[in-house]
Amino acid sequence: MGLSSIWHWLLLGVVVLLLFGKGRFSDMMGDVAKGIKSFKKGMADDDAPTPAPKHIEGQRTPEATPMATPTAERDKL
Repeated sequence: MGLSSIWHWLLLGVVVLLLFGKGRFSDMMGDVAKGIKSFKKGMADDDAPTPAPKHIEGQRTPEATPMATPTAERDKL
């Protein structure tokens, strides 16, 4: 008799309902649903386009950095 027995699950469900009560359990499920809705709303807000980064005078951009040449790599060795 492992944990997969239907009687174990029924007994566990009864114990959970006795501990938390029907009202508390439904309140908790409502809170979980509110949390999921809030999470989905937050994820939808993240899909909004982000503004382009501002250029600061004197700051290098990734396009402006010099690329290593094979000759420069060989000279390092």
